[in-house]
Amino acid sequence: MPTKRKIQHVQKLTEKAQKAKSIIFAEHKGVKHKQLEELRKALRKVNSELVVAKNRLLLRAIGDRGEKIKDSLQYDTAAVFSYGDEISGVKELIKFLKNVKAGKAKSGLLGETPLTTDDINRLASLPSKGELIAKLVGQLNAPIYGLHYTLSWNIRKLVWGLQAVKEKKSS
Repeated sequence: MPTKRKIQHVQKLTEKAQKAKSIIFAEHKGVKHKQLEELRKALRKVNSELVVAKNRLLLRAIGDRGEKIKDSLQYDTAAVFSYGDEISGVKELIKFLKNVKAGKAKSGLLGETPLTTDDINRLASLPSKGELIAKLVGQLNAPIYGLHYTLSWNIRKLVWGLQAVKEKKSS
């Protein structure tokens, strides 16, 4: 018989799961409480959240999407809900797990798409959204800078030539 507390907990988890753009499940075995608090702080900075909950409650909160990853939810599980950028929470989690040398990513969901451990590691190696936007802007500006340089070259040559004539006459 579900208790009132568990029902409320599942409702909160369901709200978080619906709001999240990506959810990553990780095993936190061997990670100390203080380290988890550090991870929570780092995740808050990137608009993500760490929740440690029972596997059955997580599965119930995720609903139909949980059938795809049901087998990976065993033992100690922590869920990272990313609300802003889908990948930023994944990157912070993987970086944290490598630093503490404990725990591992199990599986996850990117929207409706189930993710394996390999998929999660590949996502963590991608550049951030800001970096990708900066690269795109740089690529879009490159032809304009090239055209500007080409068009201004003749004017520069003229100025240099006039400067050389001026220096020759003054000496």
